[in-house]
Amino acid sequence: MTPQGSILRSLTLLLAGVAAVLSILSWLIVSDFARRAVGRAQDNVLAASVTSIAETLRAEMGEVQLELPYSAFSMLGAISEDRVFYRIVAGGRLLTGYDDLPGIAEGDLEIGRVAFATDDYAGETVRLASATRIVAVGGDPVPVTVTVAQTRAGITQVASDLSRRAALISVVFFCIAVLLSAIAARASLRPLSDIAGAVARRGPSDLRPLHRRAPSELSPLIKALDRLILRLAESVRRSEDFIAEAAHRIRTPLTTVRMQSELALREADTDADRERLRRIIRAVDESSRSAGQLLDHATVAFRAEDLVRDPVDLSQLARRCVESIRPTAQMRDIGISLRTDPAPVRGDAVLLDTAVRNVLDNAVKYSPQATDVLIVVGQSEGESFVRVRDEGPGLGTGDFDDLTERFRRGPTAVDHVGSGLGLTITRDVLRAHGGRLVLENCNDEEGNGACVSLILPSG
Repeated sequence: MTPQGSILRSLTLLLAGVAAVLSILSWLIVSDFARRAVGRAQDNVLAASVTSIAETLRAEMGEVQLELPYSAFSMLGAISEDRVFYRIVAGGRLLTGYDDLPGIAEGDLEIGRVAFATDDYAGETVRLASATRIVAVGGDPVPVTVTVAQTRAGITQVASDLSRRAALISVVFFCIAVLLSAIAARASLRPLSDIAGAVARRGPSDLRPLHRRAPSELSPLIKALDRLILRLAESVRRSEDFIAEAAHRIRTPLTTVRMQSELALREADTDADRERLRRIIRAVDESSRSAGQLLDHATVAFRAEDLVRDPVDLSQLARRCVESIRPTAQMRDIGISLRTDPAPVRGDAVLLDTAVRNVLDNAVKYSPQATDVLIVVGQSEGESFVRVRDEGPGLGTGDFDDLTERFRRGPTAVDHVGSGLGLTITRDVLRAHGGRLVLENCNDEEGNGACVSLILPSG
């Protein structure tokens, strides 16, 4: 099935997109706040300057008098290097300052309150602050308007600097958020990866339910997998039962057919009839052997699911296998030599017996008459082994691992009865026990033949 993208990548990109939106929003908010804060600071200083000038207004000798306080303009210079302009008008007459400085409309001015406006003056944008105060001159009230203006270039530069710093902070925040998003996405998907790893580490015959703790969002997935595994286990069990029953039912009539064929062979009158009967007997032997090995294969698959780990000595197991197969070997004048040292392992004695018996049976079957089969049992470098060597035609050429596939037989096995399951059964037994099967052609001073090694962890 073709992958449809990556959940980790999609989740990371989604979280990164959210982080990008939040970063942009934070930059916009901080930039707007900086502009407002700087503008508010300028307005506060302008208002303080206007108020301090207005407080110096007084009436003397029938005229409005004032003294421009130094502090009124030094405050404005403290926040930026912008230019400052002012104008004081008493009763419509300019007392001092810039006559052409824009003012604030009279309708926007209230006695005792500071009004603000933004206008253009001298080719620059200026911020204006105006306040009106009533001064009694000769018993008559005279309105005096004080206007102070300051350019906004420096204030704008300060706001821009703050905005750039906010942008830098937003970029740093975005990078950190992307990193944290990737970590969070990976952590969120770790339970799914753990489940996938637990399933991937299982052997082909391990059909136990998962029984794993997982977040509530993954519970439906685990329950569905458990139901699928249970259905698959039941299907495999039914197949194994069918194979075992079929093998049992097939071997009984095959035995009868073989007996009747042997009787007919003794009574046959012509060579052609005897040849046909020999072919029938050979076919029956192949079918009977295949049925038996199918049963062995089903037994291996069934017992490997819940493997027993009992102490087993391979040397004793090999002796029993040799004694059971020795009569068959003696019928063909094949000698069996056994060299044993203690070789303890932990495993299923029934399965290990099946594996060793299959290898010994192959060695006897493929060995020429009046030859020897050597079995060596021992221990080396933390591993126990059973090594079987015959003096037959060997394993042929090519990849020997192919010989362990089901129903696969080598070029040297054409003229012998067999099903192609013996080495498959042996391989499966060893894999279930954490061991391995090694196939080699022997060609040394002791002669030629096949050398098959069953290697298991010592225990």
